[in-house]
Amino acid sequence: MPQLRREKGQQGNHQVRKRAITSPAQELIERIAERKRETGAVILAHNYQPPGIQDIADHLGDSLDLSRLAQRIPERVIIFCGVLFMAETAAILSPGKTVILPEPSAGCPMADMITPEDLASLKQRHPAAEIVMYVNSTAEVKALTDICCTSANAAKVIESIPEDREIIFGPDRFLGGWVSARTGRDLILWNGYCPSHQKILPEQIQKLKRQYPDAKVMVHPEVPPAVAAEADAVLGTGGMLRFAGESESNTFIIGTETGMVYRLEKEYPGKTFIPASPHAICPNMKKISLEKILASLETLSPAVTVAAETAERARGAIRRMIEIG
Repeated sequence: MPQLRREKGQQGNHQVRKRAITSPAQELIERIAERKRETGAVILAHNYQPPGIQDIADHLGDSLDLSRLAQRIPERVIIFCGVLFMAETAAILSPGKTVILPEPSAGCPMADMITPEDLASLKQRHPAAEIVMYVNSTAEVKALTDICCTSANAAKVIESIPEDREIIFGPDRFLGGWVSARTGRDLILWNGYCPSHQKILPEQIQKLKRQYPDAKVMVHPEVPPAVAAEADAVLGTGGMLRFAGESESNTFIIGTETGMVYRLEKEYPGKTFIPASPHAICPNMKKISLEKILASLETLSPAVTVAAETAERARGAIRRMIEIG
């Protein structure tokens, strides 16, 4: 039952009854805001997070945007709404800050597809190779890496390596294949992939293109090659935001995790964004809730920590990536 608040009316001695309705979600949001003020915390959320999380975040972005931001902002407590490798990267780049992942089981299947032992074994077979790892990898794998990359700067990273060097690239074979085609460089690819992007099929995009012939198609480079071939632009999430804003088109087909559609709709309410597949949902990105954020703020846990030696070695690979831009 909604609570009723009685207030004195201005006419005679009768009272005016006003209905004050507060939804459970609104109560949570207010408690989160209060606890943020008390702890001096900031909430960072990835573009794939659920709408309710995006709405309360202080900052939205892709994994690298948020990790770099974590370094610059003055807040010492960071609630990172994403998955584990993202929170680890923020912790590596901001060793003096507390980075909290509200749901510690929010992992990344792709990142788990290559272990430090896998990478060490591959390096033994190619001892002269430069190791380039997608930022979607564990801290332990980053520690064995020469240079990390994002989906946005992977081609520039590959082009920064002398042409006579072998290059090991992982864990995403589709991003690696796309970069290889763009740069003309042969890469030794690890056989990893994103299960969510695998759910986007070329025939789905073809059907949508027939329905919306004026639409521009944007897909993430983690999609299979047959899907990328249907696109007008192959971009990371930050690139999608820029492309949608600069394009004269008003309709877009979005080939990435469905949470990106909500972010685009928030940024450009006058344009139409259609998910390429309603099944392209990352279950790990949807594990964080308002209740879990509040619990993290109340306990300042679970904090993400990376062993000092691992963090130091991984930091070098991440910084090289950032220097390339």
